[in-house]
Amino acid sequence: MPRKTTTFPTVLANANASLRGADLRGGNLVNADLQDADLRGADLRGADLRRADLVGADLTEVDLRGADLHDANLRGAILRCADLTGAALYDADLRGAVLYGIELRGIDLRRANLQGADLHGANLRGADFEGGNLRETNLQGASLAGANFSGADLRWADLHGAGTAGACIRGANFDGATMDSSLAAAVRREEEWEEAEEAEEAEEAEG
Repeated sequence: MPRKTTTFPTVLANANASLRGADLRGGNLVNADLQDADLRGADLRGADLRRADLVGADLTEVDLRGADLHDANLRGAILRCADLTGAALYDADLRGAVLYGIELRGIDLRRANLQGADLHGANLRGADFEGGNLRETNLQGASLAGANFSGADLRWADLHGAGTAGACIRGANFDGATMDSSLAAAVRREEEWEEAEEAEEAEEAEG
């Protein structure tokens, strides 16, 4: 069956739109109202979705490789098994979004709000979470090797079974988070290093 193709004027559309399987590659969807839209299986490779309203949208198995979702609102959106490799999601709102089993290698999530999101089992190797809000986020079993959590808020996050080898945790807040012993040891070492650095700076200031 040929892939359904939808023209962009129709897409810029309407909330609750049905765009299942639509071919929207490279589309200009800046500020688009796609709230609660059915986008399952759609092709959005390289699409420009900056500031798009995707609240509650179903993006299951959507191809978003290289898409620009900067400052998009994806609160409560469903992104199961979607591919966002190389996509930009910095400053995006992903509170309560469902992203388990998702492909997010090397994705830009700086300052993104992921509070309460479900990312268990996701591939987040090399992802950039700098300054992001990951409070109460489910990261169980996620692949986080080489990820950057500098200055991120991970309070009460669940990191059981997450692979965090080589991850940068400088300045991250893990208060109340649950994690395996290897990550807990790394967090303690980082806290001790930061305390020692602060003490040294205080001594230099007094001198």
